[in-house]
Amino acid sequence: MSTPNNHDNAYYNNNPLYPAMTAEGFANLGAPDLAYVRPVHMPEGDGWGIFSANGTQLGWAPARDLAFAAAVQNDLIPVSLH
Repeated sequence: MSTPNNHDNAYYNNNPLYPAMTAEGFANLGAPDLAYVRPVHMPEGDGWGIFSANGTQLGWAPARDLAFAAAVQNDLIPVSLH
């Protein structure tokens, strides 16, 4: 058997070792441990939003370092989202 490559979808389809990822599973990838931090425009002004893996906004901070600190304080691993 040859080593599968990125273009060998037939290998992964119908293979129980590689179950298909559902849209919901993909949306929650990284949950519940990760928090995504990105710039946002809010009625309060420009700042940094803190989001769960599925895109739900968890919070807002006026500065990036405060958004990261808030995520860590709530036992989340913050990552930047570009």
